[in-house]
Amino acid sequence: MTTFGILVGGGPAPGINGVIESAASVASRRGNRVIGILDGFRWIMEGDTSHVRELDADNVAQIHLKGGSVLNTSRANPTKKPEHLASCVRALGDLGVDHLITIGGDDTASSSNRVAEAAEGGIKVVHVPKTIDNDLPLPEGIPTFGFETAREHATTVVERILEDMRTTNRWFFIVMMGRSAGHLALGAGKAAGAPITVIPEEFPDRPIRLDDVVRTLEGAIVKRLAAGRPDGVAVIAEGVASHFDENDPILRDVPRDEHGHIRLAEVPIARVLRTAVSASLASRGVKVTIGEKDVGYELRCGTPTAFDRDYTRDLGVGAVRTLLDGHSSVLITRQRGRIVPVPFADIVDPATGRARVRAVDVGSDSYRNAYALQERVHAEDLDDGATLAAIAAAANLSPAEARQRYAPL
Repeated sequence: MTTFGILVGGGPAPGINGVIESAASVASRRGNRVIGILDGFRWIMEGDTSHVRELDADNVAQIHLKGGSVLNTSRANPTKKPEHLASCVRALGDLGVDHLITIGGDDTASSSNRVAEAAEGGIKVVHVPKTIDNDLPLPEGIPTFGFETAREHATTVVERILEDMRTTNRWFFIVMMGRSAGHLALGAGKAAGAPITVIPEEFPDRPIRLDDVVRTLEGAIVKRLAAGRPDGVAVIAEGVASHFDENDPILRDVPRDEHGHIRLAEVPIARVLRTAVSASLASRGVKVTIGEKDVGYELRCGTPTAFDRDYTRDLGVGAVRTLLDGHSSVLITRQRGRIVPVPFADIVDPATGRARVRAVDVGSDSYRNAYALQERVHAEDLDDGATLAAIAAAANLSPAEARQRYAPL
């Protein structure tokens, strides 16, 4: 009998249960055994095979309607120590698993690839990519599952805060989850109509200078003030901070996760930017009230939308069929209504050995349109004498000083 193992790694994303439900249902109905491995690689990398549960069509029925993960998840990394990788392979063998489905982001994809290599053909492995960040290198126009649900919920948050700010004549800085790319921040900010959305991809020079971010945000505020609007919302991708100089005081002592990434949730990005922008404006006698909010964890386990339910059920069935067709070491994707396996090797950056990051294409029409809709200072504002004079007056600067300070990067 073929035995399928299913595990989940990384952070939660809406739709995980859809993959589990569809994969377990199809595999078990075909006469195969299905084992759900709890907490990702956490236990099996220690050789512990007791944290598992049997899955079949009956006990996973309807779980695709719910957020979260019935198998839980963890960021445990089995590749940091050779003995942990060997223990994974051995534990899977002890469980009888010869077909493994992993669900996760780039770190879990890399770990899955290493497990397949270490098993030397004894275990066929496929990976179902998930992340609300949408930053895995899938083909153009194909989102990672969970992104659209997260964007829907994030847009609602931004909409409500926009109305609150209009009502109370204040500004709010919303830092949106997105470790490496600005897809979620841009998607929610554009859909909600936020006056400005700041993403790491818009800054051509690295590391990103904190002052460049401050000037960009400040420019949007004074432009709104010049138009008689003391209110607004700035959506800021948390990944902006990951591109700051790591020796910057706000990052120097920040803890790292198992994969070496800065724990961005522990970086007070919104507070730092709010304080810096407020102080800059106040130094010239311009008073603006700014609030702050981090948005991320409330998006990860939301009830999946119909899109993500449909999408993940396709991916789960596709994972089982791909394995039974003899494929291994591939990513499961849905392209134009078909399941297309993509070799791990095609998504790996040779320089780092990790999955490549899909960044926002700032040269695309979609981004250019989003940028044009934002109420930030544009080059044409600085070329128009009347507009420049109004912005300069709102910022309490001379026109020459305003041109220099707010020129687009």
